[in-house]
Amino acid sequence: MILADKIIDLRKKNGMSQEELAEKMDVSRQSISKWESAQSVPDMKRIVRLSEIFGVSTDYLLKDDLLPESYDTTQNTPNEFDLPVKPVSMEEAGDFLRHRSLSARRVALGVMMCILSPVLLILLAQGQDSGRLNLTEPQAVGLGLLVLIIMVGAAVALFVTTGLRGKKFEYIEKEHIETSYGVDGMVKDRQEKFRRTFTTQLVTGIVLCVLSALPLFGVMFFFSGKDGAVTGNAYSVAVALLLVFVAVGVLLIVRSCIIWDGFHMLLEEGEFTRENKAENKRNELLTTIYWCSVTAVYLAYSFITMEWNRSWIVWPVAGVVYMIVISVAKALRKKG
Repeated sequence: MILADKIIDLRKKNGMSQEELAEKMDVSRQSISKWESAQSVPDMKRIVRLSEIFGVSTDYLLKDDLLPESYDTTQNTPNEFDLPVKPVSMEEAGDFLRHRSLSARRVALGVMMCILSPVLLILLAQGQDSGRLNLTEPQAVGLGLLVLIIMVGAAVALFVTTGLRGKKFEYIEKEHIETSYGVDGMVKDRQEKFRRTFTTQLVTGIVLCVLSALPLFGVMFFFSGKDGAVTGNAYSVAVALLLVFVAVGVLLIVRSCIIWDGFHMLLEEGEFTRENKAENKRNELLTTIYWCSVTAVYLAYSFITMEWNRSWIVWPVAGVVYMIVISVAKALRKKG
C-alpha cells in the first residue's frame, strides 16, 4: 500500500473529511487531495505530523511493504467505526455515479411538479370568481384538484421508482465503505469537473427562491387600490409566478446537490463521514416519524383550508425545526 492510499485509509478510519485533516495539518484541502491522489508527497515535517494525528509510526507511512496489521489505531478509532467495511469496486462506483445523475433529474422533476401542482387550481379558482371562465365553482375546483392530484401522483411515482432502483446502492450512503484502488482519484476528477456546474446551479437556485417574492411586491406596487387592497386576479397571478420561481430554483438546487452528495458519499466526506453515518443510523427512526408527520400536517392543512398558495411554507419551516430536533436528540444521547 502506497502513502497516498494509507492517508486515505487512515483519514476515513478516523472519520475525517479532507477539510478536517487539512485544518489539523495547517495546509489547504487541495494539498490533502494531491497527497491522496499521489500527485505530490508531504515533506518529512508533515509526515511526522500525520503520524501524530493518526497514531501510527512514520515507518508505516513511508514503507510501502508495511501492512495495516502492523500498527494499532484502536486508541484513535471510535467504537462506532469498528463495524464491517464494505468494498466498492471501480465498476460499482461508476454505476453509482450514473444512478445519482439519473436520480438527480427524476427527483428534481418530482419536487418541481409538487410545487407547481396547485398553480392551475389557484388560477382556475380566481378566474371562476371573477366570472372570466365559463365554469361553475365545483367544476373549476374539481379540474384544479384533478391536475394537482395527477401531478403529485406522478411525482410520487418518480420518487418511489427512483428509490427502488437505488436500493442496491443504499450501503454506500449508510454503511462504512472501502473503495478499490483508483476509485478515489476517479471520483475526485469527476467532482472537480462538476464543481463549476454545481456552484452555478446552486447559486442560481437560491437566487430564484429569494426573488420569488418579487411578483407579490410588484402587484402590491402596481395593482393596489387607494385602500391598499390588491385585486384578486393580480394576486393570484403573482402567487402562481412565485411558485414557478420557487419550483425552478428548487429543481436546480435539488439536482445539483444530489449529484454533489454522490461524490461525498464515495469519498466519505462532508455529511457522509463514518461518524455522521453512525449518527444518522441512530436518528433513522426519529427522522422517519418526523417527516411522515410533517407530510400529514401539510396535506391535511392544504386540503382543509384549500390555501395551497400558503401551505408550502410548511416545508422550509419543517427543515429548520428538523435541524433543531436532531441537535436536541444528539445532545440528550450525549448527556445520557
